[in-house]
Amino acid sequence: METKFPRIPQYLSAPLQVLWFEPDDLAVCIISFMIASIFKGFFWFLILAGPFVYMRYKLKYPKSFLKHMFYFTGIKNLKHYPSIFYKNFNE
Repeated sequence: METKFPRIPQYLSAPLQVLWFEPDDLAVCIISFMIASIFKGFFWFLILAGPFVYMRYKLKYPKSFLKHMFYFTGIKNLKHYPSIFYKNFNE
């Protein structure tokens, strides 16, 4: 009987990628597609321009800056971290 183990990536620090898109780039692609589907017309240009502009913009900032921006605005909490509204934190 053969046991199935999860695939171990070659480099642990390498991000998950679909083609050349990282997960946040892929999210921009999907959101661009949704906007283009709703509004039609020249918004189809967003499917190409949106991810390209975001990828160029992302190069100026450190890794996962979007996740931290969501954290600072209160949209999403980071796992295993206290809320942004705590003034004191004791480990």
